[in-house]
Amino acid sequence: MLSLEHVMLKSNLDKNIARIHSIESFGSVDGPGIRFVAFLKGCHMRCKFCHNPDTWSTEAGTLMESDEILNAIKRNQTFYTSGGITATGGEPLMQIEFLIELFTKAKETGIHTCLDTSGILFNRENPKKLAQFDQLLSVTDLILLDIKHINPDEHKKLTSHSNTNILDFARYLDEKQIPVWIRHVVVPEITYKKNFLIKLGEFLSTLHNVKAIEVLPYHRMGCVKYENLGFEYALKDAPQLTKAEAQRAEEILLESIKAHTGCEFISDFGR
Repeated sequence: MLSLEHVMLKSNLDKNIARIHSIESFGSVDGPGIRFVAFLKGCHMRCKFCHNPDTWSTEAGTLMESDEILNAIKRNQTFYTSGGITATGGEPLMQIEFLIELFTKAKETGIHTCLDTSGILFNRENPKKLAQFDQLLSVTDLILLDIKHINPDEHKKLTSHSNTNILDFARYLDEKQIPVWIRHVVVPEITYKKNFLIKLGEFLSTLHNVKAIEVLPYHRMGCVKYENLGFEYALKDAPQLTKAEAQRAEEILLESIKAHTGCEFISDFGR
């Protein structure tokens, strides 16, 4: 398997150009307000519940310059006054040089910037990569951080990678005081287990920059994409999480945070 660094390097084009899978002009679930959402190509993880396997490859996609995206936002800027731009994927950090370029220009024009990431490519031991992360974070208003599984062994089974970099990225964002929304997909028999939810709450209680927590119930809406791509869908027999189970998962998670902090956590989904 190729290293994360090799894949990250391979996926980068000129810093002003990105491989874009698709664009959503008026997104409402990827950050605060109405947002222009850019889905970037490329992801090194293979999450079993991923509903966008068509974004994994670093090949194909539409080549777009940062100015093209910004001009598209400006044409409808009145709709984004309480929102902004969100870069997601795939794993957008695989095209970090482009993100720096895009978010820098966005901030210069007063556009709120949001990054939806797993943080898998974070490595504070690599000075060059850390400098890039710091540059990106300096122009990022909000991080949507996807924590797939709190247990390192189970995380590897679920995604094909350890969660070490991801949890360290969460700690680094806390050190830098970058606002974060935590996203956690709850899958029956995988992440929908009391001990794992309690452990996740314990970890989140150590962070001081978490503004909101989203418990996302597992669904199978991406199955057809796997069929179209000729991929096997690993969770085809897994039941979808019910609303009652999702509510209970959130309760366990929040109870754990309160047990460790002494305070109730209340999500703030504003800017």
